[in-house]
This record gives sequence, structure tokens and C-alpha cells, in this order.
Amino acid sequence: MGNLCACLAPKSIKKKPTKRLPSPTLPNNSSKRWTRVRSSRKDKPDAALTREQVLAAAILFQQHQQHNARDPFDRTTSLRYPKSGSKNSNVLPRSSSSRARSLTDPLLQPHQLVSENVKPEDIETNHFVLVHGGGFGAWCWYKTIALLEEGGYKATAIDLTGSGVHSFDPNCITSLSQYVQPLTDFLEKLAEGEKVILVGHDFGGACIAYAMELFPFRIAKAIFIAAAMLTNGQNTLDMFSQQAGADDLMQQAQTFSYANGNSHPPTAINLEKSLLRDLFFNQSPAKDVALASVSMRPIPFAPILEKLCLSDLKYGSVRRFYIETPEDNAIPITLQDSMINKSPPQQVFRLKGADHSPFFSKPQALNKLLIEISKIKTPS
Repeated sequence: MGNLCACLAPKSIKKKPTKRLPSPTLPNNSSKRWTRVRSSRKDKPDAALTREQVLAAAILFQQHQQHNARDPFDRTTSLRYPKSGSKNSNVLPRSSSSRARSLTDPLLQPHQLVSENVKPEDIETNHFVLVHGGGFGAWCWYKTIALLEEGGYKATAIDLTGSGVHSFDPNCITSLSQYVQPLTDFLEKLAEGEKVILVGHDFGGACIAYAMELFPFRIAKAIFIAAAMLTNGQNTLDMFSQQAGADDLMQQAQTFSYANGNSHPPTAINLEKSLLRDLFFNQSPAKDVALASVSMRPIPFAPILEKLCLSDLKYGSVRRFYIETPEDNAIPITLQDSMINKSPPQQVFRLKGADHSPFFSKPQALNKLLIEISKIKTPS
């Protein structure tokens, strides 16, 4: 949970250069249709003929874009441990982002996201359970939910205790089990034999690890997105304390609440709204930053101090995957690599150009990775 500790190393904030799309070219088979246009309009003035030729070219190019455009998605993500798969093409409706679309987050139709050689019945589960990070809520997954459901998947976003629209006071949360209770209640009520894919972001990584220890038989896979991936006996604060140096931005962004008095430990961490963009959303659309600024809540302090008890028999039996965010100013890529090296997951993916909140900055690319992971079969 990148917003938990003031000891993260500073990371410069870089503006990504804009990319220009190449000038469009007409399809090779356009010459015959151009000939027909000219031959059927010989008696018309040159100006009218030129206008018709331009119109015909525009129609041809639109058809070419719809039916023959190549899918540029490969440039969005890179798999550190490559896995072969087929690529499809076609053009998608606009996503919910209002920012200028770049090649690093292309528009893809839901059917493009599933390889042709994988049948729906081969997927162990199509149900994703999305767990937010500290200060966030279920609201942060709105783009991911829409994209998954458009692709025929089921998505459930959980508001942890005192987060999102959950009415509980974050200052009154005294344990990790209390904080994670909405998630554990959900897993406990699943039908017999039903499994889900747990997805944890930021401090949500520690939360899904806690749930994996309790309900390993109900979790098909666990995906950590720029998340705290702890080892047995470790708490989230310990993990971030390993990062050398101090992050001035992180220090400036944090203030502590002492609901039990100044002589007692803090009860919650508050985040300065004016610094949210630089800390969590440095690559995200402005409207999503605005949403976060009015939706984020204080982070309960007690859960980040609690050490996890993780066993190989339970937690270790669930297949884990990690999605790195290289432009992350909250959990630097060096810290993400450190967690991965200490507790290697089955596979590691790197989401190029993603900040700490890829569900905002790279929603299409993130969605593709989630679906790719859902299709990975259990080793025989």
C-alpha cells in the first residue's frame, strides 16, 4: 500500500512524450473502385468529380480501418516470462476515459481479448473479485468492471470496512480481520465448489493474502496489481520500511489522525488531495483524478501494523500473478521487484506506462492482462 509509509525512495515524475499516429493509407484494392467512379461520371465537371473521388476514398478508408486494421496491443504490455498466444483484430467502442487516446492504451473489442484457441469451458472461473487499496474503494474499478462484463466475465468489487460507501469510521478499525470482513463474508457465502479470481491493488494485496489463507479452496488465482505481496510474519509497514531513503512527496501527502489521543498510536492516515495526482495518478485522466479526490477516505492504521500468518499449505496453494506498474510514484518499481524476488509468483507481467492506478491510466491494457491470466491453465 503505497500510501502507508513515508520512507519510500523518491521517484521523478516524467511527462510522457506524445505520439503521433502515422498518416493513413488507402487499401491496395481501391484502384478498381476508383476506376468505376471515374468511368461512370465522365460527363460531370472536374470539381464534382473530385468531390466524389474524395468521398469514395473516405468510405474505402473507413472500411479498411474497420475490417483490416492491425491490433497494436502488443506494444502496451510486455510479459517478463513470455507466453505465446494468438492476436485478433478489430476496432472497439470508446472507453470511459475522456483523455486523448494513445497507442499505449488502444481500444479493443471484448472478443479480441480472448485467444481463439481457448474455449470458455476451459476457463476455471470467469468471476473476478476486485479488492481496492488503502484509501480507495470499489468505485476505483468502474472501468475494469465495465470491460470485464462486456467480455462476458463477472466482476464484483468489494468495499472493505470504512472504505468507499461503507459507513464505518476508519478510525475505529482495530484489526486486519475487521478491515477485510466484507471480503471474507463474500467468500464464505460462495456456493459449494464455486471459485473466483482475487485481484488486489496496493494494500489490497495484503487483504487478499489474508483471504487466501482462510479460503484457498475458493480462490482459483490471485492477481497482485502494484500491490503489497507479503511473506509470512511480515506486515505492510515493515515491507515499506525496507525501501531506503525518504520520499518527500509521500511525507507531504500524509497526515495522521489520533482518535484515541496523541499519547496513543495513530488511528488513520489522511492524504492531501492536492498531491494525489502526482502520487497515485501521474498518468491518469483528469476526470478520474477528480473522482478520486472526492471519493478517497482515510486509511485505517491498525491493519497495516498487523503481521500476516501465511502457510505454504493454504496461502501457498493458490497460484499468484503480479502486474508491475513501472511509472508508479507510490510503490516504486524497485520495491515491486523486491517483493517479487522474495516471494516469486507463477508469472510476472509489466504494464508499460502505467502509474499506481492502472485501472485509470491503462484500463484496456489491464483488462487484457486480467483475461490472459484467467486463461492460464493449471500445470499438469
